[in-house]
Amino acid sequence: MNRRERALIIGKRLAELYPDPPIPLDHYDAFSLLVAVVLSAQCTDKKVNEVTPLLFEAAATPSKMRDLGAEGIHPHIKSLGLAAQKAKSLAGLSRILVDRHRSEVPASFEELEALPGVGHKTASVVMAQAFDVPAFPVDTHIHRLAQRWGLTNGKSVVQTEVDLKKLFLKKSWNQLHLQIIFYGREHCTARGCDGTVCGLCREVYPRRRKAVICKKP
Repeated sequence: MNRRERALIIGKRLAELYPDPPIPLDHYDAFSLLVAVVLSAQCTDKKVNEVTPLLFEAAATPSKMRDLGAEGIHPHIKSLGLAAQKAKSLAGLSRILVDRHRSEVPASFEELEALPGVGHKTASVVMAQAFDVPAFPVDTHIHRLAQRWGLTNGKSVVQTEVDLKKLFLKKSWNQLHLQIIFYGREHCTARGCDGTVCGLCREVYPRRRKAVICKKP
């Protein structure tokens, strides 16, 4: 079974399991999504969703977030990893949104990636989920599963993104990256599956499973 054949099976199974996957980060507009994605770096979505309600109550717009400043933002997010740096990033990007973008989140990769704390993955999430622009954000779940499923050589997240974009239809990217994330969390976790346990791993790599089962101790 080659990469494209595996991709067809994976796309079909994920669509069956998650026909309409929700965005895991709670938000109400492009700005709140941007903030939530910045906060999610090296942190679970669940934890981010626990702190953002009070943060957004205090600063629901770029101008209010700018006025709150890093010192005012930090107490709301101090339970998250890298809280001090994230507070500085949120204050900085909010200031730029107000000064350069009329308090609007820009709908371009170049302008998003120029904001403090915003890398390509964060920009991809915002472009995909806030502006419905085809993108394929690659997080740790997607990178791990793409390797396990033999869809990429796995050398870097950059290469993984390139390989996945070649294998799947552009119109499916925005939904597919969410489907893979949910599957990775629920069925093919880092410790719960070694590439031979979950349903999709068994289906796309039956020979690998057979070899492991028959391996003598």
